Amino acid sequence: MRLTFDYRSASRFVMCILLLLVSGPAFAGNSPFFKGEVQGQQVDPGLPKAVKNIGIDQHLGEQVTLSLPMRDEAGNWTTLGAYFGKRPVILVMAYYGCPNLCTMVMNGVFGSMKTLPFTPGKDFDVVSVSIDPTETSDLARKKRDSYLSSYHQEQNVAAYHFLTTDERTIEQLTKEVGFRYTYDTASKQFAHASGIMMLTPDGKLSRYFYGVEFAPSDMKYGLMDASGRKIGSLSDQVLLFCYHYDPASSKYSVAITNVLRIGGVLTLIGMGLMFYGFRRRAKRMRSQLQIGNA
Repeated sequence: MRLTFDYRSASRFVMCILLLLVSGPAFAGNSPFFKGEVQGQQVDPGLPKAVKNIGIDQHLGEQVTLSLPMRDEAGNWTTLGAYFGKRPVILVMAYYGCPNLCTMVMNGVFGSMKTLPFTPGKDFDVVSVSIDPTETSDLARKKRDSYLSSYHQEQNVAAYHFLTTDERTIEQLTKEVGFRYTYDTASKQFAHASGIMMLTPDGKLSRYFYGVEFAPSDMKYGLMDASGRKIGSLSDQVLLFCYHYDPASSKYSVAITNVLRIGGVLTLIGMGLMFYGFRRRAKRMRSQLQIGNA
């Protein structure tokens, strides 16, 4: 076989090699032509500044100042304590002009309450306090009425309180309940976490639940605990004995120790009944034998 040498192809190959050798350094990191723009600005590995200072810190067992001034939906000034004293309270920190998250949280509260065996206004109250000091009582009333209408709760209007207040009071209340938020001047919105608190009738923080959806069982047991076990049926009380609140997950889970205790008590009762039955049977057999011998 005779080999031929193609000068045209060889020339093209050599030209490609030369172009690579010349253009390669231009794209290297130390090239004067390479300014690093393709890599973009270095990304901060931490959280964005807008959300660094938001969150919910649990202050379980701490007292909320009930003398804080509040403005009701009619524009009348009163105190936070006007909504405490008789029943546990579900507290929602939000603002009524919120386009997204606050509505989702409030929908979660109303949605879970539909399945509760408790009556709003009789067994518990719902108090929402705006974190926006510029919001008016008129806006608060409209927001309350829209929820009541959407969830067919108009007959329980006395149980729902959508309040507004001044900036100083907002700062104190949010600090007391551990609700950290910030105002984003770029979006002109408040950046905040999602969650609710449950307070005892005398204003102590009893439970925290995070997120925008709240399990009906968590809501039921939370209200029972916040009421001091004064609401709920006997079966609910027994079930609650088998559950305990986990602050880390903000949920109720099975209390294995209490379940074992109940199992132990039921086992002892069963053994006692069996022993009693055997004794009665043995006594009856002895009586029958004595009658037969006579």
